[in-house]
Amino acid sequence: MKLIIITGGIGSGKSVVSRLVGVMGYPTYDCDSEAKRLMNESPILKAQLRELLGHETYDDKGKLNRSYVASRIFSDKNLLQQMNAIVHPAVREDLKNWLAESAAPIAFAETALLEESGLGEEAQRIWVVDAPMELRIERVMQRSALNREQVSARIASQAAQFNFPDAVHILNDNVNSLIEQITALLNESNKM
Repeated sequence: MKLIIITGGIGSGKSVVSRLVGVMGYPTYDCDSEAKRLMNESPILKAQLRELLGHETYDDKGKLNRSYVASRIFSDKNLLQQMNAIVHPAVREDLKNWLAESAAPIAFAETALLEESGLGEEAQRIWVVDAPMELRIERVMQRSALNREQVSARIASQAAQFNFPDAVHILNDNVNSLIEQITALLNESNKM
């Protein structure tokens, strides 16, 4: 099985690309959604995250307090790195199990944090989705309760993560056709 990683910064449109390949019939694994699921369901992860970030990490019903966690990790790079060191190995293991259950010749995994997660080592190909900065900021502001400064801070925290030598690039600028770009890349991948 070939694993293709879809990555890109916040607001680039990597989730749109992931959904499109899913609609085209390819199995897709969303690392962000699966990380949230694991952080809400795994007793081991819950204990580790509470120890790292404090009791407020989970609400009274045992669900991840995302706003509290974001306020802690996006203001302290050390905490962010420690949290990633806890969560990424669990996601990598979950992805390996998911891939083992699939019979598809090509599968996709979407992640914003390719370098930190170590998933690049698992991939046969990397697709980097990008968009103009102002468009990225507008997209994130429209879909979330974040202001321009908060979005800019998150973009800055991801700044130099998407320079992979063998990666192919998809431009999601509302001008170039995503379908045409994805179809061309799938045709190329099916020949690999």
